[in-house]
Amino acid sequence: MKIFAEAVGRAVDELGPEPVRLLAGGLDDGLGDTALRALSSRSGFADAVTTIRAAQRTDEVDERSAASYLRGVADGHERGAARERVETVWSGPRHHTVPVRSTAAVLVGLIDAAHDDLLLTTYSARPYPPVQAALHRARERNVRIRAVVETLQGAGSALADVQPAAAFRDIPGVQLWHWPTGRRPNPSARMHAKIAVADASILLVSSTNLTRSGIEHNIESGILVRGGTAPRRAVEHIDRLVAEGELERLSTGEWR
Repeated sequence: MKIFAEAVGRAVDELGPEPVRLLAGGLDDGLGDTALRALSSRSGFADAVTTIRAAQRTDEVDERSAASYLRGVADGHERGAARERVETVWSGPRHHTVPVRSTAAVLVGLIDAAHDDLLLTTYSARPYPPVQAALHRARERNVRIRAVVETLQGAGSALADVQPAAAFRDIPGVQLWHWPTGRRPNPSARMHAKIAVADASILLVSSTNLTRSGIEHNIESGILVRGGTAPRRAVEHIDRLVAEGELERLSTGEWR
């Protein structure tokens, strides 16, 4: 069942373990292909289901065996995530001869992997539908979402028109923070960090802003870290900046 195994491996690498388990449950329930593809609205899920189902038929893997294999791969992926692993992540043009993870897939996957806590920091932000949808799914799971953003005042003339915080306007319960200009060492200092952390266990450090241009169009690079101490240290650093008053909550009136 080489073709099936390869298809499942690509899916769990791209989407993470939870969507693969979701597919396994659908197979156990006897769902057809259309219903299986509709199990998740996550970007890439329907295509992965189509590929896996085609590979399953090619290799003549029965439904029960396929479901068991999917769960096994998902569990193995999750156990491996407990150890520190580092990958490179890229936005912009891609070439099949050099396999790299896309920023869009990694960021959405990180958000979908959060069970309890999600921390984002960004300089610029604009609503980007795949990320917005993932953030809504996170809130439906009661994930706490915190975002540290730059402000128009803090950016000077470098940002204009719309507050970056407004990109989170439609995300219920999101907590927004900023670096007050009065706390900065000089007028040219900027809140320029761009990270995403899920449950203090998965960390994305990137040059990418939370905008369509940054996530899809620009050539941007980043590092994805699973496990180890780096994700937890990143969250602890932001928590310390909050505790010491370097970062302050944005009130609704300041960004809507």
